[in-house]
Amino acid sequence: MAKGGRRYPLVVYTRMINRWWAAIFALGLALLGVSWALRSWGFEEWRWLVFISIGALNLFLGVVLFLLRKSAYVQPFGDHLRLVTPFLRLNISYKRFRRASTTNMGAVFPPKSVSNWQAEILEPLLPMTALLIELNGYPMPQSSLRLFLSPLFFKDKTPHLVILVEDWMGLSGELESRRSGADPVAAQQKRSTNSILSHLPKKTNK
Repeated sequence: MAKGGRRYPLVVYTRMINRWWAAIFALGLALLGVSWALRSWGFEEWRWLVFISIGALNLFLGVVLFLLRKSAYVQPFGDHLRLVTPFLRLNISYKRFRRASTTNMGAVFPPKSVSNWQAEILEPLLPMTALLIELNGYPMPQSSLRLFLSPLFFKDKTPHLVILVEDWMGLSGELESRRSGADPVAAQQKRSTNSILSHLPKKTNK
């Protein structure tokens, strides 16, 4: 199997899971506090045991979500892009790519065009740059795909994916290199060299 490139965590999932694990973990602590109070006040054993069981379950789920917060990512391979979430593992062949471009999250998802809960998640993400990958078709039915991916991966009903990662320049460059068949390591070194050279003072003719 061809060696894959870097794994780029999907920011949307990281932000959503960060919100969930903290809330669920806090609820678990609160329920344990209630169970301790019920026991101290002399309530029947089964009452505080119910609260302590539910509280422990919430703590466990909170820890699991905390460990999964970086588990959603995209990873370029030689002939496909792999997209992984906690409930989906999808390989998208480069043959399906029509065009890949950059866009601003605020332009793709204006706050007034999304639901309140989506707007709350999007608020700190609006200034970020995302990759908009236009496809000639999805590798699975769109209706099924939307069951496993956040609505923030789709701007409309056309075949495409909105990919938001922290290092969008790195992902864009690696995708371009692998799709063209170039050595991604050499391409990365070339980009780094060009970046360094661009900061060197230029000679002026006297």
